[in-house]
Amino acid sequence: MNKDSKVVVIGAGIFGLSTAYQLASEGYRNVVVVDRHMPPVPDGSSSDISRVIRFDYADDDYLELGYEAYLKWRDNPRYNGIFSPAEYLLVGKTSPYGQDWITKTTAALDRMKLPWYKLESAASTKKQFPVLTGDLANPGFFGYNNHQAGWADAAKAVAQLRDDCFELGVSFICGRGGTVVGFETDSHKTIKVARTLTGTLIEGDHFVLSAGAWMSGLVSLYNSTLSTAQVLGYVRLTPSEMERYKNLPIYSNFSTGWFNFPPHEDTQTLKMAIHGWGYTRTPTAEDLNTNKSNISTPPLIPPRERRNFVPADAESRLRAGLQEILPELGNRPFEKLAMCWYTDTPSGDFVMDWHPDYSNLFIGGAGSGHAFKFLPVLGNYLSLALKGHLPAKLAQKWRLRKDYAAENDTFKGDGSRGGPTRRELESQERAKL
Repeated sequence: MNKDSKVVVIGAGIFGLSTAYQLASEGYRNVVVVDRHMPPVPDGSSSDISRVIRFDYADDDYLELGYEAYLKWRDNPRYNGIFSPAEYLLVGKTSPYGQDWITKTTAALDRMKLPWYKLESAASTKKQFPVLTGDLANPGFFGYNNHQAGWADAAKAVAQLRDDCFELGVSFICGRGGTVVGFETDSHKTIKVARTLTGTLIEGDHFVLSAGAWMSGLVSLYNSTLSTAQVLGYVRLTPSEMERYKNLPIYSNFSTGWFNFPPHEDTQTLKMAIHGWGYTRTPTAEDLNTNKSNISTPPLIPPRERRNFVPADAESRLRAGLQEILPELGNRPFEKLAMCWYTDTPSGDFVMDWHPDYSNLFIGGAGSGHAFKFLPVLGNYLSLALKGHLPAKLAQKWRLRKDYAAENDTFKGDGSRGGPTRRELESQERAKL
């Protein structure tokens, strides 16, 4: 890639912005980011008030990268006011997913000589963290505590990265004129332009597709990504409750997928979510899918904010998790409910690879619900991948795999998902999106 080449980055989430920032910092002079909305994009998975920052992985590669990123979140002054330290409790109950994940994760932490602290029982855990008043993950409670963790204000982090791009001369095209709905190629399968919702054409020499849950509608990804909706809930706290719960740990039940954040000062809310198998949404003609094999997508046009809706069964799961740790809040009405779209891969691995069908299209994304924590280091690895310089083990892990194309239901995850199986949204649920 010549540094005078025009690089068009499609998608202004953390993958797209990290790519643009890294390239601009390396001296690329003509980098353009296009998206449906100026970042933070309200319905993008990089948006919202909080994301967990941790390095607890059963996979050695992600553990090592996660620890590298965690140190930057913790120690780099640029993340002051964005990153907040917090205790992180990983727990489970009688379940093959939670137990297996935690066992493998603690073994990986041991290999890296990183400390973790076993939680002997629900009773001892409540004694250690008296703010937790519920029954916790019973029956069959097990788990551990990691002191080296925290959370980041996602919208602030994305806004900072966006502004860093501005300062380095990155251009942005947003709105309908930045909503890419297809590509036009020459006879050599080189993409010449990206076609937008307004009919305008964006020319480029190289294209980086980092459009999150929407990218599988633009080109064939050979059944290697699946867009799934996960659920979020927010409870309003009083000033006295903000003080009472200020030291609430991040509590993640890997058997159910439910987890929470400490209270968010700016919004005076307590946020919870479910990292599970999620929901799918079959595309319609209005979604303008170029890739007709795509089986799930979010709505194309972004709202000003996420819709205040989750399916009834999801709301019940959110409430059950809240009652598990804080039963005194268990019946309080939710301030807001919302759905967050993941770009899942069968193995939970990212994709950073050149597309096999086009000479100048790079795929960077597929965060699988766990990419945000890597924000401080993500751009470096995306740049290495663009240049073909990734370490061999990461290049193999993050390749775009064509071997999934002929398989059914390949999305088995990395062992971290809990709760009911994935299902399609019903028609009345789709209408509320």
